[in-house]
Amino acid sequence: MAAKIRKGDRVVVLTGKDKGRQGTVQKVFPKEQRVLVEGLNMVQRHTRPTQFDPQGGIKNKEAPIHLSNVAVVDSAGKPTRVGFRVEGDKKVRFAKTNGEVITNG
Repeated sequence: MAAKIRKGDRVVVLTGKDKGRQGTVQKVFPKEQRVLVEGLNMVQRHTRPTQFDPQGGIKNKEAPIHLSNVAVVDSAGKPTRVGFRVEGDKKVRFAKTNGEVITNG
């Protein structure tokens, strides 16, 4: 199955503590059906000192979000579902809200 959400897409969070916030997809985990969104779903991790990080301590980092809790943002800035259609000889993604083709970035 083709990926509806890809790396570099602009997405909005639909539920949870970051509801309504937007970010860019950094990484997609297809098997777990999760995405890593830049600056969203921040969690604190306690890290012990290492050779690379002698200080250690409490670090903030992004945690993956389930695909069902994010939606791609269309050109108008609204959340949209993603559809597929064939244009010429290429299969492209398009926004269901306005029918425009979705390009990465």
